[in-house]
Amino acid sequence: MKKRIIRIAAAVIIFAAAFFIPRDAGILRLVFFLAAYVTAGYDVLYKAVRNILNGQVFDENFLMTIATAGAFIVGEYPEGAAVMIFYQVGEIFQDHAVARSRRSISSLMELRPEYVNVKTGEGIKKLDPYDVSPGDLMVIMPGERVPLDGVVTEGSGFIDTSALTGESVPRAVSEGSELLGGCVNTDGVLTARVTREYSRSTVAKILELVEEAVEKKAHHERFITRFSRIYTPAVVAGAAVLAVVPPLFIPGHPFSEWIYRALLFLVVSCPCALVISVPLGFFCGIGGASRLGVLVKGGNFLEELARADTFVFDKTGTLTRGEFKVRKVCPATLSESEILRLAAHGECFSNHPAAVSVRAAYAGDTDESLVSDVREISGQGVCANVAGTRVLLGNMSLMEANNINAARADEAGTVVYVAADGQYAGYILLSDEIKPDSADAIAALRREGAKRIAMLTGDVRRQAEKTAAAIGIDEVYSELLPGDKVSLMEKLEESASGRVVYVGDGINDAPVLARADVGVAMGGLGSDAAIEAADIVIMDDRPSLVGAAVRIARRTMGIVKANIVFALIIKAAVLILGALGLANMWEAVFADVGVAVIAIINSMRALKLGTVNLSYRQR
Repeated sequence: MKKRIIRIAAAVIIFAAAFFIPRDAGILRLVFFLAAYVTAGYDVLYKAVRNILNGQVFDENFLMTIATAGAFIVGEYPEGAAVMIFYQVGEIFQDHAVARSRRSISSLMELRPEYVNVKTGEGIKKLDPYDVSPGDLMVIMPGERVPLDGVVTEGSGFIDTSALTGESVPRAVSEGSELLGGCVNTDGVLTARVTREYSRSTVAKILELVEEAVEKKAHHERFITRFSRIYTPAVVAGAAVLAVVPPLFIPGHPFSEWIYRALLFLVVSCPCALVISVPLGFFCGIGGASRLGVLVKGGNFLEELARADTFVFDKTGTLTRGEFKVRKVCPATLSESEILRLAAHGECFSNHPAAVSVRAAYAGDTDESLVSDVREISGQGVCANVAGTRVLLGNMSLMEANNINAARADEAGTVVYVAADGQYAGYILLSDEIKPDSADAIAALRREGAKRIAMLTGDVRRQAEKTAAAIGIDEVYSELLPGDKVSLMEKLEESASGRVVYVGDGINDAPVLARADVGVAMGGLGSDAAIEAADIVIMDDRPSLVGAAVRIARRTMGIVKANIVFALIIKAAVLILGALGLANMWEAVFADVGVAVIAIINSMRALKLGTVNLSYRQR
């Protein structure tokens, strides 16, 4: 970049010096303008010739070469050199804008760990992240970045999660706390047990999402790409007609005048303002969203999100914390302690929040050797053999499917029915806490013009309606299996006027996330399947960021559309004036380079969209 700036500065100096040479100096004046022209644009000339030899004729390098060379041919030396200099200045602005937006995203690449401090019998060894397996103990020193996902086994302190979530407040961790790769240990030595290999870690997923985001193009990007391929040869043909036909049929009009107008036509017609600014607008929008901890997998999803008017949320883990607590145990045929013992052992291999809370409520230690034949039944619960007792744990659907005569509990909460050896034993009532910003999330979406907001959940109707009422959702579908959610999503899409967005976090949400027009996954604690199926990932599990993502998407689309309209209007106006002989090369330079620079600067505004302050964050 420095070399390019020096080269353009040298060209400007030579260009300015040429004006001090008298017009009657002839060849000397031409030499100076030609020197400025070549100094500024030799790379453009080289690319034009190289592309022609490779069969790629119609691009912006060809347009600039033929237009500026033609200006020299008709004796307009200052205009020819000026067009090339201003074009290169515009390219510098473009490169700076792209570099700035790329830095916003590629800064995430710093999350990639170079090594992991692994505790072994021989001491601490530095190993490659790919050589570390789940179960290994890693040591994170103060100031070091957490290399892999894990659970703290020793030590306590605070970790900075801003690189992943955009949240500036450090999070306290201690024994049993989960660590996500990419966070920074701010104080205290932590020892953690690795829970995921590097290829499945949070860091690896983020980097993969960033790479995918650059590859996927939005509709407007694809339109501009197709448009330029048809537009450029059409423009060259039109310029050829403008240069040749009028002098042949209009008496007294010399070829030199119409050739000059054709050259103006070519300069104005260069599509770089559109080809550069539209993809750059989406790229900057993705970069702006990443500052908030919202990872968008591609510009096409940003465009779809901007068109959304229906938003559907999962409940547990999305609008609520997903951290269940046992409120009470209601026995039927067994004692409370026996129900908890069977439930804790039956759920000993599950990581579901409900299973974790049941194990936490059990006073004793679970013996995994007593448990066999564990089978998880999607959308219903778990079946297991505990010390010879066949145990069923789940919802009423599981009881009915196994002909268990269980009394339905009319409780506000999540009910886990328990059966032992075919007999109903009682139920466990769990409660879940609503996230602090869930109500803000719904209010923000309504401010953004959401026409319809619904909640889909497998929870019982009473608890689902209670949660929905607390956060402002008036359309609730409860007691759903994963297949029911997909069917409902299809119906919602049929009745929606715009795009439908689904927000979820669990394995059972993956089919719905994949089916929705835009799937948004909670990435901090969400399942691998949900993150994989989603189009947008929110890294810190705050539902309020859904509204922020919609706002960024809509403003980005506004910027992109403004660039398209602005460029086409200015170019059309100067094209008409040039064809009528009412515009000179300087107006043509502005219509090309000037419009491109203005469009690029406008696109860079999308980078600042990620600095939006949410009311929840301010509190």
